[in-house]
Amino acid sequence: MALSWTEIKDRALRFANEWKTEASEDAEAKSFWDDFFNVFGVSRRRLAQFERAVERPGRSRGFVDLFWPGTLVVEHKSRGRSLDDAYKQAVDYFVGLKDHELPRYVLVSDFARFRLYDLEEKDGERSYHEIPLAELHQHVKEFGFMLGYQKRTYKEEDPVNIRAAQMMGGLHDKLKEVGYEGHSLEVYLVRLLFCLFADDTSIFDKGIFQDYLTQNTREDGFDLGQQMAMLFQVLNTPADKRPKNLDDALAQFPYVNGKLFAENLMIPTFDRAMRQILLDCCGLDWGRISPAIFGSLFQSVMNPVERRNLGAHYTSEKNILKVIKPLFLDELWQEFRSLQPDRKKLTAFHKKLSGLRFLDPACGCGNFLIITYRELRLLEIEVIKALQKGQQYVTVNDLVLVDVDRFYGIEYEEFPAQIAQVAMWLIDHQMNMRISEEFGQYYVRLPLRKSATIVHGNALRTDWQSLLPDPKEEEPTRYSYIVGNPPFIGSKMMSIQQREDIKSVFGAVEGVGILDYVSGWYVKAAHYMRENPATRSAFVSTNSITQGEQVSALWSEMFRQRAAIFFAHQTFRWSNEARGNAAVYCVIIGYPNDNTVNSSVTTKAIRVRYRPLGTSRA
Repeated sequence: MALSWTEIKDRALRFANEWKTEASEDAEAKSFWDDFFNVFGVSRRRLAQFERAVERPGRSRGFVDLFWPGTLVVEHKSRGRSLDDAYKQAVDYFVGLKDHELPRYVLVSDFARFRLYDLEEKDGERSYHEIPLAELHQHVKEFGFMLGYQKRTYKEEDPVNIRAAQMMGGLHDKLKEVGYEGHSLEVYLVRLLFCLFADDTSIFDKGIFQDYLTQNTREDGFDLGQQMAMLFQVLNTPADKRPKNLDDALAQFPYVNGKLFAENLMIPTFDRAMRQILLDCCGLDWGRISPAIFGSLFQSVMNPVERRNLGAHYTSEKNILKVIKPLFLDELWQEFRSLQPDRKKLTAFHKKLSGLRFLDPACGCGNFLIITYRELRLLEIEVIKALQKGQQYVTVNDLVLVDVDRFYGIEYEEFPAQIAQVAMWLIDHQMNMRISEEFGQYYVRLPLRKSATIVHGNALRTDWQSLLPDPKEEEPTRYSYIVGNPPFIGSKMMSIQQREDIKSVFGAVEGVGILDYVSGWYVKAAHYMRENPATRSAFVSTNSITQGEQVSALWSEMFRQRAAIFFAHQTFRWSNEARGNAAVYCVIIGYPNDNTVNSSVTTKAIRVRYRPLGTSRA
């Protein structure tokens, strides 16, 4: 169990008092760093090693004072020595490290001072914090990476995301070569994804999954499949239901639930190379990996054709925000600001946030749902802070209301649907860490009791309402918002099945044969909103539906269903900053039922914030 910041600050004060007079590097440096790790309640022996040998081509071998692969390099000096020189010496070791071992942080110290460098560049310069030993307790959050609490920024083609996806793709290929494939392979890989992420982000005690693989499996990989099967069984079993004589190496893992580990799978066979790939995966910092980006990259590496254009088809965060900000997010923030400091109204607003329901009926690996959930949780944090201002904090468990069970998706392929399910848990945990950081209390939702509802099926043939729980008289059950990026398939490129899908939505409407596949989502959402007028929708789609002969066929039916354009974004080239971007031009269109279109917020959105639909620049 991770420590609260209050406990960590207390430990930091005791640590500083214990070491305030030490001066000699040679005599006590190792004990100093063991105690430093203990401030954060983590075991140095589990995560990092002293005097790691590093081969430097053309030069003598070097020895890193303290090395935590993929995360941290420490260089320690005697009191009063130059920290600039210590930093240069630490960086000099990088030439002898493998790519996945390269750290994000360099920490140098002379007992009296710490200097922490974050190697993710800001404005072209290395950033660092210098902290006197006596003030360590005031700055412990700078070391949030020790617990997976650090604030992160994600680049859409972050090398960590791509490297992780490629390594998992390599393991996928090896398992498939030995005949482990299909549904079992896909579920197995998603389980490994969860474990790797959990090992670096305080879902598990830090590093125990990597330790388990290293210490409890043979180097030739022969028993790895059996050991993993035992671990998956433990993760699916409450502590009080486990065997009394369960080995400590397994007993230390928490009960996860969530049905992720419930299915009995065929046990795969591993070899030395496959075991090493999995250990190399453990060497990455999975806390730095974005659930929104990684899922689509992960899916891409499973397909040899898509692997050449890694990440070409996922919807970028930038484009997702173009959809959700005008659809609801800007309006929610505006409402929140207008309610302060009225606690009664803020409390009602908080309850409203927790009751919103979101559907992506073409969810893929869950990008839209993940970013939407993250943004809603960020807003909730500000609401909680406003409500707690001047109040005595209760436990974090009593503060957080927004949860993943209000998010729904439909996906045609099984594997991305499974990734989306797990990715929602991962982003939930990242936001729980953010809450922990804000309020100084460790907060984790284990065992997993709630989950997003992700259905594997054909969205145009599925009753969208069927995903929702049975309605209660006091709370009519409907989606608040429908969002997504339906498939980019032109009318001339559709399969016979896809043409039948379109006909099933449009019925006897004339001109259906010229419509792109995405039009089915527009009309099906319009049908839903006619029955549920308070629901709003917005989709990213090819701009072909806003020009030429498709306009009359699609929009005549849309308007007949009482849909009205709420906002629209002018044509833009599809881009997510990944290699091999799809060469298409897109629009974003948001629409409610026309009974709700005349609100002042809607009028402002159309007139001021968003440009009208335009023609293609192609």
